[in-house]
Amino acid sequence: MRIFAAFGIALLLAGCAAGGGRPNDRERYNRVMGKPVANPSAIVQAELAFARLAQEKGQWTAFRETAADDAIMFTPGLVNAQQWLKDQTDPAQAVTWQPHHIYMSCDGGMAVSTGAWQDAKGGAGHFTTIWQQQDFGQRRPDKKIDWKWVFDDGEPLDRPLAEPDYVETDIASCKTKTQADGLPTGLTEKGMTGTSRDRSLVWHAAFTEDGSRIVFVDLAQEDGSFKRVHEYRVAAPAK
Repeated sequence: MRIFAAFGIALLLAGCAAGGGRPNDRERYNRVMGKPVANPSAIVQAELAFARLAQEKGQWTAFRETAADDAIMFTPGLVNAQQWLKDQTDPAQAVTWQPHHIYMSCDGGMAVSTGAWQDAKGGAGHFTTIWQQQDFGQRRPDKKIDWKWVFDDGEPLDRPLAEPDYVETDIASCKTKTQADGLPTGLTEKGMTGTSRDRSLVWHAAFTEDGSRIVFVDLAQEDGSFKRVHEYRVAAPAK
């Protein structure tokens, strides 16, 4: 079991803030106007709480409690996560994981967390989790911000990922081109394409024609274009 000490969490959050840099004019303007502000450290906190819950209450219990009702995952087919998770029994020892990189939409309502995981048998791999802020844009009396994951996937690796010195962060630009509004979104037989509300972050998880899987994330850039910031493919199962 990995134990996240208070000092370790402080270092992770400090590193995350450092990766995001100083507030720019957009962030300062949004704070003054009371608009949503991108805060990648909130996702680091969500991931740490998620990992801690898995150790305290059980692996699949933690996944159920943190997933949105319409969350999806590969098992290996693309399925509704809550429907699949309800029949899963917690293993004796849960996997552990650590976020390495956070990508967030300009408006702060959606984020992607990528990082490393380890299991009880000595296996290791990488994960990708899409987080969405619940009741985004609404003011709650308790000012609490609730995050739920809408997509989660983990794949094994021959070699464990190197642990970074701090959690890296990338925040999308607000200068998105109108073509992002024309993206086909939603769940189909072959996959899912989702976007943040402001269309500055796009994610896609799907099967390809040869039976392999692809997952990618595109982030809006300052020139209005989109950059592929995260992508991986999983080969089709051997027949």
